Amino acid sequence: MSRTPHGSEGADDGRGMLSPVLFRKYQKLIYQESGIWLGEHKHALLTGRLSRRLRLLGLGSMDEYLQLVTQPDQQHERAVMIDCITTNQTHFFREPRHFDYLCTDVFPGWLRAAEAAQRSKCLRVWSAGCSSGEEPYSLAMLLSKHFPCGDGWEFEVLGTDICTRVLEKARTAMYAIEKAKEIPPEFLRAHMLKGKGEHKGLMKVSPELHRSVRFARVNLHADSYPIIGSFDLIFCRNVLIYFDQQSKMKVISGIVQHLSPTGLLIVGHSEHLGSTSPMLRTVAPTIYALAPEGSALADLADKPKALTASGLF
Repeated sequence: MSRTPHGSEGADDGRGMLSPVLFRKYQKLIYQESGIWLGEHKHALLTGRLSRRLRLLGLGSMDEYLQLVTQPDQQHERAVMIDCITTNQTHFFREPRHFDYLCTDVFPGWLRAAEAAQRSKCLRVWSAGCSSGEEPYSLAMLLSKHFPCGDGWEFEVLGTDICTRVLEKARTAMYAIEKAKEIPPEFLRAHMLKGKGEHKGLMKVSPELHRSVRFARVNLHADSYPIIGSFDLIFCRNVLIYFDQQSKMKVISGIVQHLSPTGLLIVGHSEHLGSTSPMLRTVAPTIYALAPEGSALADLADKPKALTASGLF
């Protein structure tokens, strides 16, 4: 039975079914915390995703849980709530057309620019909404092939997500052996270790590649990110579909501040920015660069005065 006080306007019915008023309260809170907008048809999803958390906490109703997570000192529990409702589905080298484009159109240009002393041999890549880490590790594999350390190149990949649960998995760098089929054979041989004994059925990213990738929790809907400087390449794929237009514009504005003047932003195949950000121009479908008037803002991300002690890099 629900422990919600009798007559509460925002109560559930004791069976976990949300009243319209209570659902709207969750809808508003989740939007404020993450920018994710739950449509009116998401009642069952919300209750289903949070029911296990309620049982773990010994709470009897969705109303009680809302009272808990709205307390000022419950920032951690609000993060757990967002973890529960987010969907994290990904795999290695997902949407391969983007990786092909990097190899054929982008990387050769970077190599020529470095040979002509027009750019440094240090590369920075950001995988925003990285889920359990397959995307940043895929990017690191590709970079290790085209920009070997033996030729004087250095690269670093930052993977961020709002979900602490998937970030913990990403940091372990360990995956089911069934996912090996997602990785091209040359990269599988070079960068993945097959588990034995108690780790049979698993594979692990090699220590060398693991060291090139860092992970951190970043809320893309926040007013600012704890990130220093700019990136040559930013992947933000299959993330924007969870935001309404207003939140999408805010997220793109925040990301663009960390895009280098010559960098590229890549979004998912189903995500087209259109007029979301006038600071960007289309390079190829779902691939964007700073428009001339947008490069001034990106320059600010590189200036020393933009660096803070709380930055990830």
